[in-house]
Amino acid sequence: MGDVENYMKRAMDLALLGEGLVSPNPMVGCVIVKDGKIIGEGWHKKYGDAHAEVNAINSVTDKSLLNGADLYVNLEPCSHHGKTPPCADLIAQYPFSTVYFSNIDPNPLVAGKGAERIFAAGIKVYQGILEKEGRELNRRFFCRHEKNRPFIILKWAETADGFIAQSNNDSKWISGELSRKLVHRWRSQEDAVFVGTNTVLFDNPKLNVRDWSGPDPIRLFIDKQLQVPHGAHILDGSQPTVCFNFIKQKVENQVEYVKMDPHDDLSEVILNDLQERGVMSVLVEGGTQLIQSLIDKGLWDEARVFKSKVSFGEGIRAPHLEQAQLQSRETIEEDQLDIFTHHLKA
Repeated sequence: MGDVENYMKRAMDLALLGEGLVSPNPMVGCVIVKDGKIIGEGWHKKYGDAHAEVNAINSVTDKSLLNGADLYVNLEPCSHHGKTPPCADLIAQYPFSTVYFSNIDPNPLVAGKGAERIFAAGIKVYQGILEKEGRELNRRFFCRHEKNRPFIILKWAETADGFIAQSNNDSKWISGELSRKLVHRWRSQEDAVFVGTNTVLFDNPKLNVRDWSGPDPIRLFIDKQLQVPHGAHILDGSQPTVCFNFIKQKVENQVEYVKMDPHDDLSEVILNDLQERGVMSVLVEGGTQLIQSLIDKGLWDEARVFKSKVSFGEGIRAPHLEQAQLQSRETIEEDQLDIFTHHLKA
């Protein structure tokens, strides 16, 4: 890996520091290099705060050092006014030699305009540096703009003989303690967590982040006929919650009830609602009916499946993945964790 790729890898490592904190913005890191040495760094730390390029330029006290320096950023600098001014305009104010970036910003407000603005200022521009890695880093952001829906991650734990719960819907505890801690980390990284009616009725989950440090996701659940009792954890008002149902449209105690038409395509209605809310990623934690319906409609991007050594002999079958490609496999204590991506065959 050459110096250009190494500096870009550093920018991506910095970008990851904003994981779970910048949505619906992408994760972006920036490195400024002069005479083979890094003289400035920055990353987008929180939605609404300064972007990576601003933080990197501000980290260089002596601005004369920027004369002839190179700037590395994993996504094309923005060219529009949002929560902050355009980064492309800021970069163009300084005598940089070259700007390197990984991916064109898919946001139609940018989409090449940032690179054009910088090039027009007399700065050389190179794109496509570690392009594949850049797309993977911001796969949620690309999904939102290219598919017009949130990035959907399916997650479940199944027994060695392929069951997700016992016949009475009891699913505790298929996976081990460390696997359950990992799920709390995942919740902190995604905008929302989504479950079906039966999961709420039988498991009474809190769906918050307890065994990790990070923000709680928005809780989403389907309860068509409002069967979930008032004492359920998901209705406790401790974090923003959305209930998709057929009965009422109302907000009560941080729980927003969204009324749907039974004749509509419910998946389409829900995903459109989440897109409008700016929800960029959803972790779907169950149950089988909800997960399998998303698989059957091809509405998923990644699946994270824990396989336990426990056997039930009988019970509720685990979901069956279609068009799945195994990306990784690792052992977590007694569990096996397989991560799949949705692979559409040509």
